[in-house]
Formats: sequence, structure tokens, C-alpha cells
Amino acid sequence: MPSISRRTMLQQSLAGAALVASPMLSSAEQQPTDTGAPIARKGRIHQSVCKGPYPKFTVDELCRYGAHIGLKGIDLLQPEDFEIPKKYGLTCAMGYAGAGTIKDGLNRVENHAPIEAALRKNIPLAVKAGVPNLITFSGNRNGMSDEEGAKNTILGLKRLKPMLEDANVTLCLELLNSKVNHKDYMADHTAWGAQVMAEVGSTHCKLLYDIYHMQIMEGDLIATIQKNIAYIGHFHTGGVPGRNDLNDMQEVQWDGVMRGIAATGFTGFVAHEFTPLGDPRAALLQAVNRCDV
Repeated sequence: MPSISRRTMLQQSLAGAALVASPMLSSAEQQPTDTGAPIARKGRIHQSVCKGPYPKFTVDELCRYGAHIGLKGIDLLQPEDFEIPKKYGLTCAMGYAGAGTIKDGLNRVENHAPIEAALRKNIPLAVKAGVPNLITFSGNRNGMSDEEGAKNTILGLKRLKPMLEDANVTLCLELLNSKVNHKDYMADHTAWGAQVMAEVGSTHCKLLYDIYHMQIMEGDLIATIQKNIAYIGHFHTGGVPGRNDLNDMQEVQWDGVMRGIAATGFTGFVAHEFTPLGDPRAALLQAVNRCDV
């Protein structure tokens, strides 16, 4: 027999180990379709999916497949698409409404008037379509202290909350990581966001707790979520690291986190916002299965 180098043996061993460690998809997940009877879910977690990571799908196609695999909503649609999920028995669980951007948000007083104007234009569309949540952001620091930014954000939300309460629509400020993806973003820790929401004092101003981002910034997910659930109106998911599939190659135990959320009695949405590495339908189905607790 020809001799085998130590390097070759090591490479073969590592390849074998990678195969063993790779998440196995069921036959249904390997070739998912949107035909046949819809998949029944347990209903403790109301799952949604963000449109952004699925650029090759139309909103209608994503809604059709989402309804088939047991989703309840579609996330982060523009106002012109708010009505589409209703055709498939779904809700636009969170929408864009011009309420600032990641870099330019509520932490600067000069942004408050244009954000208010955009919301006055788009909230009626959200109400008509039954959209419960709209997204907003803190904005970047750009040299501003977190204390000043919190004060300004509180002022902005207090200015907006009568309009939100009258419409019964919730504005959710997203928590993002400033370590990997969004350098200098101000709302990068739960404590900052919870302090802001406590001062605003409205059930229609809450946090969008992005599990991917908060795992990177602070971890301790279940305890933090349960401590601050009164201030959380919505969740997003994404595998850590990389913001890819919710599989066995990343570090969050998704079924445990979902049980932690369900234990609080949370009745809002958990929306998947990860970039699929392979077949997007299979990746989404796998995520929905993992979070169905």
C-alpha cells in the first residue's frame, strides 16, 4: 500500500469530523415546497421572516411559502407591500415607515421632526393593513455621549407616543451590535434601551431585541430577555457568528432561548433575519422547526 502522510491523514480526519458535525436536514427540509397541507405549529412562538435575506423571492412567494411552513408574519416590508401578507393569512409583523436610519436616528433632536412627518404619513397605512409594529433606530454616537443620546431619544419618543397610542401601533427601537456590524451605533446594549423605554413609559414604544446582535454584545440572553420583557416588543434571529442559518455550527441554543421567551407569556413575533448559506427554503424551514417549542 502507498504510504499516507500525516498531513493527509489529518485532512481526512478533519473532513470526516466536519461531516459528522454538520446539521442534517430531514428529507422534507432538503426538498421543501409550498404544496400540500400547511405545517401545523405549537403556537407558543409566533414566527415571522424578514424579506431582506430573500432577494430572489417576491413578497408573494415568500408569503406563500411562509404560510405553508407555519409562519404567522412577514417582517420589514415597505408601506407599498403592507397589504400583501393578508392574502395568505399572514400579518406584516413589522414595517418600515421612514422612522430614521441606523446611522441617523432618534438620538439627535434635528431628526425628530422628519421622523414624525414620515410616521404621520405611514401610520395610517399600517393601521389599514393591520401592521402592529414599525421600526426605528437610535442612530450612531458620532461623539455624542450615551447619556445625551438617551435624553434625546426619550424626548423624541415622548413626542411620538400620543400618535402611536391613538393608532394602536408600536414603534420598536432596534438593538444592534457595534462590535462587528454597526460600528458606533448607540443602542448597542439592552440596559440603555430599557432605560429609555422606562422613561418614555408607553406600551407603544418598545425595543426590537435582535438576538444575534445582543449575543455578540452581551450574551446572557435568556436572563436579559426575561428581566426586560416589559420593554421588548419584537425579536429577530440570526446565527452567531456570521448571521447565517440557525444550525449546529453556531453558538446560540435556539430552542432554549425560545422556551425562555415563551415562559414570559410574550405574544408578539419572533422574526428570522439571517442570510441562508444554501437552499433558502430549507434553511428557513430548519429555523422554524428549531424555534417551534
